[in-house]
Amino acid sequence: MLIRIDSVFKIYNPGLNEVHALDGVSLAISRGEFVAIVGSSGSGKSTLMNILGCLDTPTEGVYLLDGQDVSKFDDDRLSEIRNKEIGFIFQGFNLIPSLNAVENVELPLAYRGIGRAERRRLAEEALTQVGLKNRMHHRPSQMSGGQQQRVAIARAIAAQPPIILADEPTGNLDSCAGTEVMSILGELHAQNRTIILITHDSAIASYAERVIRLSDGKIESDQRKIPE
Repeated sequence: MLIRIDSVFKIYNPGLNEVHALDGVSLAISRGEFVAIVGSSGSGKSTLMNILGCLDTPTEGVYLLDGQDVSKFDDDRLSEIRNKEIGFIFQGFNLIPSLNAVENVELPLAYRGIGRAERRRLAEEALTQVGLKNRMHHRPSQMSGGQQQRVAIARAIAAQPPIILADEPTGNLDSCAGTEVMSILGELHAQNRTIILITHDSAIASYAERVIRLSDGKIESDQRKIPE
């Protein structure tokens, strides 16, 4: 099992005004699954994303990532896990305006200590995979929103991490660009990547093979698609 969380609580403001953002959540995700975590504002989905992405730790409970109990790791160990195990795609793209596409994709690879020639090869390969072979030397301001998000996807997959964590990846895109992004995520899943999609949109969630719905910090439902 790639991911397992057991009885995870996240409590803010412990005491009189405490808020249970997550209230005893347990779930398991196998390697190669495409899972959507769905919920409205305040449901706990962003808190769960932060814990799954090792951006935060639970107040109580256990998080096993590939057999490691990361819920007990310090910030340095969590940073190392994020760098090696998880590729992040965010709603806001988070590209550096002064860098072109290939340089944006190369940046996290540099943090991993990958040499210059290998960084360039991996970045160009990832950009080609997302359909941007002819836009590698364009800066974000010279690209549409959909193209910028594809650069962000290339950045997430360049180092071939086992997990892709996509937080509202179509939130800033029109429907056509959003469909293109979801198609790319579907292709990555077909290559046996583990995709975890965070969204409030049931139509976007329908691209996944499994949909977990959160409400008030608890899992309301966990449904898998029936193969056609």
